[in-house]
Amino acid sequence: MKMKFKWSAMLLLAMTLVLSACGGNSNSGNQPVNSNKGNESSNQPSDETGTGNEPVTIEFMGHGNPSEKSIFEKLIASFEDRYPHVTVKYTSVPPGEYSQKLTTLISSGKAPDVFYVGGSEFYRFAEAGTILNLQSYLDGTELFDQDNVWKPALDRYRYNGEKVGTGDLYGLPKDVGPWTFVYNKTLFDEQGIAPPPAAAGEWTWDDMLAAAKQLTVDQNGDGRPEQYGVAAYTLESAVWANGGNFIDYETGQVLVNEPAFYEAMQFVADLTLVHNVSPNVEAEQSMNGYTRFLNGQLAMFAMGPWDQPAFWELPFEWDIAAWPASPATGETATWLGSMGFAVSNKSNHPQEAFDLAAFLSLDEYGQRQNYELGQAVPNLINMAKGEFLETDKAPANRQVFLDIIEDYGRPDVPAFSKDTQWIDLFWQQASRVWNGEVTAQQFTAEIQPKMQELYDKFNK
Repeated sequence: MKMKFKWSAMLLLAMTLVLSACGGNSNSGNQPVNSNKGNESSNQPSDETGTGNEPVTIEFMGHGNPSEKSIFEKLIASFEDRYPHVTVKYTSVPPGEYSQKLTTLISSGKAPDVFYVGGSEFYRFAEAGTILNLQSYLDGTELFDQDNVWKPALDRYRYNGEKVGTGDLYGLPKDVGPWTFVYNKTLFDEQGIAPPPAAAGEWTWDDMLAAAKQLTVDQNGDGRPEQYGVAAYTLESAVWANGGNFIDYETGQVLVNEPAFYEAMQFVADLTLVHNVSPNVEAEQSMNGYTRFLNGQLAMFAMGPWDQPAFWELPFEWDIAAWPASPATGETATWLGSMGFAVSNKSNHPQEAFDLAAFLSLDEYGQRQNYELGQAVPNLINMAKGEFLETDKAPANRQVFLDIIEDYGRPDVPAFSKDTQWIDLFWQQASRVWNGEVTAQQFTAEIQPKMQELYDKFNK
């Protein structure tokens, strides 16, 4: 899962994918065989697959930036060492091109054996029967101990025939992505400002705003600061912390017109419109928040674990903290993302495809490589609470990652929705609030009936 930004909110990646076929070479049986492989505790992979298996090639497609591609090339090389009869053809696609690329491959009958799946497309794929039920494969491998894998990550890929969240596993977590609040510690120290605390609930929106005002620098006096206090403050975090929500999935009721929601949305908008501590739309277009943070021109931002490799190269000190709490509730919340590995139900090599997904998701050696290279928090709980926390690389407050996973992280808004048109409409028109054309209360009152109509039409 990669970092995307839009004005004062994260860009929700909404992909419309239809999976119907997958190319392969041989071994067309769809029954799993016992795969008690790769459960070593050492730092090196070992070949326990024997030499009697026929060579096969499987295709794996994901998306990401060059850093993620490099990391997965290393992980796949380790997998091929472990399973010498398997060759993996790996394709990494830029996130914005992933949907179209997969659609083209499907239409030509060349869809990959293993591919990224997440959010609403997982629901659609599972319901349509186009991804493989992995439960029997998991029951046949010692790699899988569900008590040692983050429950929020596993639940994202369960399906019981009616809804997501319970039932058999149809995917394995690529990662679980706690969306943290990152800050430039050097800027805080230079201004003599106490940094945001790691513990949830100890820093409120008011505290954040006071610090942001001190950390915003407008040397030219033209209202366009050279250094901003905060950027990409997520609407999800603000709404959830304030006691609001986008939707109640149990009832199907869209909730954006409630006070807890529109008050939080107005707070986010006012960071620019009233306080000028966050870049406006024009400023974001000229230089986005990510680049500003890397350049040392932004004090507070948002980051996922996958950003670590780039941040390790920064010439200033940085750390992560809990997202600020709403003064109205005292609560903290943030987005807990995840991308999964799915296996095509049409794969001609289901066992080898599963072995790859399991290695990337569950294998101890693979997970160690993953976190050491800065790609993710380990999916394995004992590793995350042990050696991952003990590593000497930034961030110092690594426990924040785990606090989000265990305590106050929430799935992204469309995770349990079959169709995303209802939430897409919201994000497409939210700029009217960000640029001050209408208030959040006016906007949400107007947009809620339209969102409700779309949700009812395509999700019930």
